[in-house]
Formats: sequence, structure tokens, C-alpha cells
Amino acid sequence: MGIEWSVSSAAGLVLATLLLGVLILKLKARLALSRAKHRSLGGHSRLSRRIAALVPNYTFDDAHFFRADDAATEVASRRRAEFERLSRLFRTRYQRTLLQTAEAARHISDLQFTESYRVPFQFSRLAKASFPMGSFLASSEGVNVTDLDGNASYDLTGSYGVNLLGYDFYKGCLERGAARVGALGPVLGSYPSLIADNVARLARISGKDEVSFHMSGTEAVMQAVRLARYHTRRSQLVRLCGAYHGWWGDVQPGVGNPVPAHDTYTLADMSEATLAVLRSRTDIACVLVNPSQALYPNHGAPADSTLVHSRPDASVDRSAYAGWLKQLRAVCSERGIVLIFDEIFVGFRLALGGAQEYFGVDADLVTYGKTVGGGLPIGVVCGHHKYMKRFRDDRPADVCFARGTFNSHPYVMAAMNEFLRHLDTPAMQALYRDLDTTWDRRTASLNRRLAERGLPVQVTHLSSIWTVCYTHSSRYNWMLQYYLRAEGLALSWIGTGRLIFSLNYTEADFEAVAERFIAAAEAMRLGGWWEVGALGTDRAIKRQILREMLAHYTASWKSGSRSPDDVVGARPLDARL
Repeated sequence: MGIEWSVSSAAGLVLATLLLGVLILKLKARLALSRAKHRSLGGHSRLSRRIAALVPNYTFDDAHFFRADDAATEVASRRRAEFERLSRLFRTRYQRTLLQTAEAARHISDLQFTESYRVPFQFSRLAKASFPMGSFLASSEGVNVTDLDGNASYDLTGSYGVNLLGYDFYKGCLERGAARVGALGPVLGSYPSLIADNVARLARISGKDEVSFHMSGTEAVMQAVRLARYHTRRSQLVRLCGAYHGWWGDVQPGVGNPVPAHDTYTLADMSEATLAVLRSRTDIACVLVNPSQALYPNHGAPADSTLVHSRPDASVDRSAYAGWLKQLRAVCSERGIVLIFDEIFVGFRLALGGAQEYFGVDADLVTYGKTVGGGLPIGVVCGHHKYMKRFRDDRPADVCFARGTFNSHPYVMAAMNEFLRHLDTPAMQALYRDLDTTWDRRTASLNRRLAERGLPVQVTHLSSIWTVCYTHSSRYNWMLQYYLRAEGLALSWIGTGRLIFSLNYTEADFEAVAERFIAAAEAMRLGGWWEVGALGTDRAIKRQILREMLAHYTASWKSGSRSPDDVVGARPLDARL
């Protein structure tokens, strides 16, 4: 009996030891994963969703709106007068455009969203009422767009990145392309003959064997991830903190996605801890890289709707980011992880060979979109055969299906061909050769002129992609977008966070933009928006916002109400409108 008990005890001890060992290994892996996440909410998807659900929707009343930073009464009065002046200007200058926008917004949900998220939510209601934005244009020419009222503005939207070479160029692509496939028309399922040239050119540019076509950049990224999972037989996707890869679930695991993404790890960009996780885990299928993150590693593309503090330290260190990507490449090769470059946005904007050429790193799969469609919707995946194949020779039912009705539309393929053929012209070769020099010089020139005038604004850039940074903290930095628009500079709905220049900007065009940019910043300074009160640091602003939220919750609990239109102050902020 004693012997049996001893054997049983020993077996139990061994089992307990094994279980403890397994638990320790799992805890160690979990700790390593946690350390590889960026400390911001962007690196913690589940936590960001929970916190976002708790953020109360409060707005400032008429008085608090102009003194959210405890500015002096005189400053607040100056701000109010300037605010009303700008409001009158917008309402008189854009009458027809605003009327059609208001009518359309009743039925277009996207427009309702963008109209509500142009500024920090505390200021949104009054800003939206006072500065209605027009969303309709009548024409484009050169580097200008013209609205329904005949107002021409220098275009800094870039059509979300599509407009690389100027709108007139894409009009030509569309016209010539349509003429080349007019006899075929919208025949789908079969391919137009010119698709063979597209494939050959894309294969050469990407350095890959095969190509697949899709309807959008989001779909292209979706297919690249699906192929990586299929061929590695692994489940987990790694995305880097702050990077955008479209709106589908697995690549947008945090705020904005109503369903948690269980198969996604969001890890820190440019982090040794991230490399350690990639080396140690066996469940990672692929790593997604958006090369535009070189402009703001571990941060989302800045938008005025989230601009509550400054970004004085934003800059691009091309060498450092290239070094990081090379380390990432080595680890992925070592561990059999598929490295995917999402070049939907930066493809053809940085170099002829895209980010691969620009940073000197060869990815396993590359996605393109936007400009490569020649002005029409497109998504492209390029990769080597071993990653692009959609079936297994020895398993007839084991397939990775991906098809689409419009994936190779003749008109899209023809416009694409016009774009790709243009890339081989001597003019384009010269443009790419001097691209960094041109935009480095332009950026430095504007920053020098802003600094000489003592304006608390600087710009940083990745080639022709700009973001505006503020050297002083202020709760009103977002106001600059309205001054820029008043000076005839067209911005996207996210405002000053991303300015996108087309490459057909001449020196004279750029000088006109620079003068208007400086004039806008000067007017904003005169309006008193940068004369901060007690809240003159990022930390002070964040603490104040936290206090406002707590005060809101306290007041709600006491009153027993949770109105979505709760107002901070004495009276509703739209009472006078």
C-alpha cells in the first residue's frame, strides 16, 4: 500500500510539475506579447474599445467653447468675433455647395459621419453649425478643384491618395483607356487582351511572379492576409500599432469595429520586443506593414477630430525605418512568416518600385491600389507563386477562394495600362530621380518661413505626404483647418493631419500654397487661438479633459440622466443659432 501511494504521489508530482511548467511557458509567452504592445491605447485593441464606449458625449456651451483653456476674457472675445467672421464668410462664399450638401446628407450616411467628426467632439456641435462644409465639386484643372459656387482651391486632398500625377492626367487615362476597350464594353469573366501587359509591368515593378486583381485596396489586403494564412497554415495576423489597412475586421481590431478581432496581434512598430515575439511564437501567419508609418510610428494618421494636443516631435527618419524593416524581413524569413507590404497608399508615390525600392526591403506579398487604377477603383496583390497559389495539388477540395465580379473590368484594366505605361516615360524617370530633393526643399522652405514669423506650426513629410505639427500645445489647433480653407486650400475631411500633394505641382503652384498657408496661420494667431491660458501643456490639456469627463459622469449620476446632448456650461451651445 505504501509503495502504491508513493508511486501515485510521484506521478501526481510529475504531472503537477509538468502542468506548472506549461503554465509558466504560457505566462511567459503572454508577458512577452504584452511587452511587445505599444503603451498607447492604439496598442491595446480591447482596452481601447472599452474606453471608447465609456467616453461621454458632452459639448461646451457658448461661453466655455471660447475659454476651454482658461484664456483671458479679452482673448475669448477676440476668438468669438473671429469665429463669427469666419462663419459668415463660409456661409456666403459656399451657398450653392452647402445647400446641396445639406440636402444630400439626409440620405448619405458617410456624409453624416464626416460632417460630425471634423473637430474634437467637445467643440463639434457649434463648429458643425457655424462652419458647414461643402462636399460637392464641379470641376478640376491643374492643381485646382472648383466647387458649385465657382470657388477654385488648391487641392491638398490628393483624392485620398489616388491623385499622384494630377487630375488632368487621369482624365486622359480614362478617355484613352475607354477608347481602347470600347469595342469590348463591360464584358466580365473574360479578360481584355491588354491585361497581359498590366501583369508584366506590375510583376517587373513589384519583383514578384504573379498578380491578382480586386475591387479596392481593402479587398487586396484582405486577400493577401488570406493567402498568407492558407499557405502557412497559421491563424494570427500581426499589424503594427497605428497602421491603417482598410476597414475590415482583422486589420481594424479596435475602435470602429463592432466585433473583436481574435486572430490579430497589434504590436509596437520599431520594437525589439516585437521581434522577440515573432521569433518565439509558432502561430503567426503574416506581418502587415504600411510604410506610411515611417511618418508617425505607433500613431494613427492624425486627424483634426482627435487633435487635443501638439505633435512637435513628428519627423521621418528614413534610415532608421529602413533598418527596422530589414530586421523585420530577417525575422520573418527565419520563422516562415509572410511579410506583406501594404502599399495601397504609398505605392508609386515614394519611388517607381514603391516602398520596397525606397527602403531597400523585399516583401513576400505587396498590395497596390488607388493611383494604379488610372482614376478607377482597383486593388492589386503581387507575390511569388508559392504564396499566390489558391489550391493544393494533392488536396482537390483544399482551396483559397477569391473571385469578384468586377475584379478585372475592361475599363479599369485599360485605365491602369495607361498609368503603367506612363511610368516608363523619361519624364517620370526624371521626376522620381529628384523626388525627395524637391519635397525636402519645399518642406524646409515653408518651415523656415513659419519659424521666422514665430508661428507655432511646422510641417513634416514623407515625400509628397505631409502632416501639420504644432510646436505649442493648444485646445484650438484644429481651428487652423478653417483658416486654410478660407485661404483657398482644399483639405480632406480629416483636416490638417494629412495633406497630399500631386506631383504636378510646379514651383509657382507650391509658392502660392505656401503663401496661403502662412496667411492662414497669421490670421489664426491674430484671432487669439494660440494665446493659451492655464492649459499650456499637453499634460495639462489631457488632465483637464479627464476632469471634464468625470464632472459629466458625476452630474449625470446625480441627476439620473444620460442625455447625449449634455452641455458643459449654463446654456446649450446652439442656443443662439
